Amino acid sequence: MINQVKSPYLQVTWHDPVTGRPGFLVIDRLVRGVCSGGLRMRAGCTLAEVTGLAAGMTAKEALNYDPEGRYIPLGGAKGGIDFDPRDPGAVDVLRRYLMAVRPYIERFWTMGEDLGLRQDTIDEVLADLGMQSSIQAIYPLLDDESKARQRLADAFEISVDGVALDELVGGCGVAEAALVGIERLNLAAPKAFVQGFGSMGGATARFLAQAGVPVVGIADAAGVVANPDGLDVERLLLTRDQFGMIDRGQLRPDDRQLPLQAWLDVEASVLVPAAVSYAIDDASAVHADLVVEAANMPVTSAAEVSLADRGVLIIPDVVANSATNSWWWWTFFGDIEADADAAFTKIRENMRKLVNRVLDRAAHEATTPRAAAAAIAAEATDVISRRFGPSTV
Repeated sequence: MINQVKSPYLQVTWHDPVTGRPGFLVIDRLVRGVCSGGLRMRAGCTLAEVTGLAAGMTAKEALNYDPEGRYIPLGGAKGGIDFDPRDPGAVDVLRRYLMAVRPYIERFWTMGEDLGLRQDTIDEVLADLGMQSSIQAIYPLLDDESKARQRLADAFEISVDGVALDELVGGCGVAEAALVGIERLNLAAPKAFVQGFGSMGGATARFLAQAGVPVVGIADAAGVVANPDGLDVERLLLTRDQFGMIDRGQLRPDDRQLPLQAWLDVEASVLVPAAVSYAIDDASAVHADLVVEAANMPVTSAAEVSLADRGVLIIPDVVANSATNSWWWWTFFGDIEADADAAFTKIRENMRKLVNRVLDRAAHEATTPRAAAAAIAAEATDVISRRFGPSTV
């Protein structure tokens, strides 16, 4: 995770009056008075987890800073609720949480979906509460609010081969990061394993398969499906449920089903953890040459050190999974129009440039890609602060 130079700007802990379960909001930094970061819901979510995620959002924003673009990066933030999103009471817990943090959403925190929550669910609850949107805090910074809102609304109406564009952009970036890593390592006949099949994991699997990288295994909460010759990703993608669960009835006769604990046993040179944080804590269980972090903080610090010592290349989360956040703002501020081809082109070009920049710096300074990304983000944050004032104003 990103090393924090300073403490977060704000930490809020809330307890649901009905279930007693906690929820959290961490604002790591404010830029121009606003911050950006998603809201996740999962059983076991902690304040420390949300704090690390918020710091990562600050880095993601800064890493994608383009002084010639219309989009000016925001500060980083994150929300989290310690509750099972599959529980029948999940939406009610979400509603009570959003009521509690409403002043922050209205004034400071632009937010969206993350692990365990869908954007349409968040939007429906906010509408019930009489709020404008999940990103209304940024409206005062806009030159033409109506055009910006319409552009983003149009983008959210776009579907590409049966999947909404907003569910594809993040995975497009992860897949492109993986392709750069494959090229840098000169991997022959690469094969990929994707852990998690929600928006990020599902889209990553689609774009890797389309690029000619067989996806030989996918893990969801129920277990693992695998095929050494490659799974039919498109079929599984279009028949998964809202929680990213694979319909086992769609498997082919030669596809295998394995227990969930075997997810690191499937032979693949490219590993994409795209589900929960801290999923990889035992480096010895990883046999891939390349790890691309589609999830936030999926590899523990200790495991990362061990993997780096073995020569395993890790493309960190703040780089690999930053496309969703950037696409929102590129579209909203008008750097791209509401168009799928424009979105994918921008994401691929930006991700390829960013990954190569990070890896080049890591090689030059004999450090890890995560450390290189942190250094680049810190430099960009300094530039943004000098241009727009202190980051906590």
